[in-house]
Amino acid sequence: MRLPRDLSGHELAKMLHRYGYEVIRQTGSHIRLKSNLHGVPHQVTVLGHKTLKLGTLNAIVSAVAKYLEKDRSQIAEELFER
Repeated sequence: MRLPRDLSGHELAKMLHRYGYEVIRQTGSHIRLKSNLHGVPHQVTVLGHKTLKLGTLNAIVSAVAKYLEKDRSQIAEELFER
């Protein structure tokens, strides 16, 4: 699945809520999210920019997939299915 080219950091933070990620703080344009689904806390930082670069978006999706022990493409499909 192709990643969206017009996704903002705030939109991605809202989408990650379905995996238990909650905003714990924001410093400047950096939004810090934390999940505690597996009993082990996981934090990820999302840039609050108007549009995320593909490499940044790919790295965030990959980190979430690794934490959830799922395939990256499966997470991308679940998140960006329109």
